[in-house]
Amino acid sequence: MTRNTNARVAGFAYLLYIGAAFPSMVLSARATSGEGMAAKLATMAQHASDVRFAAVLGLIGCFCALILAVTLYAITRDEDHDLALLGLTCRVAEGITGAVSIPATFGLLSLATATSADAPDAAAVQAVTAFVIRQPSIVGATFFGVGSTLFSWLLLRGRMIPVGLAWLGVVASVIVTGGLFLQMAGVLRGLATQIIWIPMAAFEIPLGLWFIVRGVAPVRRRQEALSDRNESGCWANADSRSA
Repeated sequence: MTRNTNARVAGFAYLLYIGAAFPSMVLSARATSGEGMAAKLATMAQHASDVRFAAVLGLIGCFCALILAVTLYAITRDEDHDLALLGLTCRVAEGITGAVSIPATFGLLSLATATSADAPDAAAVQAVTAFVIRQPSIVGATFFGVGSTLFSWLLLRGRMIPVGLAWLGVVASVIVTGGLFLQMAGVLRGLATQIIWIPMAAFEIPLGLWFIVRGVAPVRRRQEALSDRNESGCWANADSRSA
């Protein structure tokens, strides 16, 4: 595919990712509400369809992460192959990390909907519930933050999108990445863990639209190299003719 085709695919993937992630989080939060693990498990049993639909949306998001890994790599590899490859690896890790948590959710749902005859020990069920529900998605999100930082920097360095939008992407990605490390360390808690995502949304939605409508600009460094090469060739031809 051409770079502009990859950009348009990436644009749709960005918007689909956001469109799947938000309702997935809302459904998951509603399906696991309640005070205490027993109450959360009971809520899951009552909202089994929400849990399944949230899992489907989550898997769609995982595929979007893989699509973005490939398309953004294709767009930025001419700017810096090594950094683009590292960004691809991070976005692939993001998608895979998110996918491996889905079977655990379905396993927990089977415990929540088990009949009284098949239900295991209540204490064991609550322990498993606490592990799955409290299992943080922070690792996959951190891979996302690092990958987004790398790709945003390459888009900025190559002047492939408007400079202001590219700078917003770099700053938003750094904020998310730094915030996730602080959250993992237990320093960042509460509402702040949600606020750090606002600049990222302000970046990715316009970026997705820009990619779809305008695509990407040609790689600046390649153009400059070709221009320098052509200029050198013209001077060499002029010197040979004069000799």
